Amino acid sequence: MFGIREVDAAGLKKMLDSGEKIRLLDVRSASEVAQGVIEGFEFMPLHTLPMRMNDLPRDETIVFYCRTGARSAQACMFLKQNTGIDAVNLKGGIVGWYQSGMKVVLPNAA
Repeated sequence: MFGIREVDAAGLKKMLDSGEKIRLLDVRSASEVAQGVIEGFEFMPLHTLPMRMNDLPRDETIVFYCRTGARSAQACMFLKQNTGIDAVNLKGGIVGWYQSGMKVVLPNAA
């Protein structure tokens, strides 16, 4: 997507495995999250971002994801425009993550 940083599933896996300090934020709805998440996620529904954006760290890499990457791209753009934080979008979302053979877990197991 134009104007934002993106990473694919393999790139995110490499970031997570490297021990890089990452804040992995899932911007989907509660019902979507209940279907499965990426381990290490933090739930932040997209509609809550304006109220929580000033609580986000500037010393960690923030990676947003949603179902297919569209809402998380919006989150990246919104955050950049309003705080200057250059967050990363998971290209293809959790669907792309799963289709790449990556592990999806239930939220209570994460």
